[in-house]
Amino acid sequence: MPSTDLLALFQRDLHILRKEIGSFTREADLWRTLPGITNSAGNLCLHLCGNLRHYLGHVLGGEDYVRDRPREFSAKDLPKAHLLEEIDRTMASVERGLALVGEEALGSSFPVPLPVEASSTGHFLLHLYGHFNLHLGQVNYLRRILEA
Repeated sequence: MPSTDLLALFQRDLHILRKEIGSFTREADLWRTLPGITNSAGNLCLHLCGNLRHYLGHVLGGEDYVRDRPREFSAKDLPKAHLLEEIDRTMASVERGLALVGEEALGSSFPVPLPVEASSTGHFLLHLYGHFNLHLGQVNYLRRILEA
């Protein structure tokens, strides 16, 4: 799959994440969970953005970004506007990083050690996309159930 196709998918789904976060009518619900659910929509948003900004923006794109993964899950009560700005920064970061990935790089090893097994950069990018969508679905579900 060409990196331009991956970029189109990430762009589409980052816009969906932005719409989901923007659709929370009660800002406090961004940080709520229900029994048996560990992460709030706000924390999932921070996690998705941190993950993409690290691997695509920083590692592939050379962006000056330092990931704080524990904060992605511990931050609370940030304004909705902060999350929307973070999504916008992530969109730009993904665009910059994937613009530098040529077809030959997709078949090469990812340039840093990975937390999952991946046979190539292309394989890892598909993993990132699947990971993104897993959590995007959780954000959608939380929004619908918390605002029902």
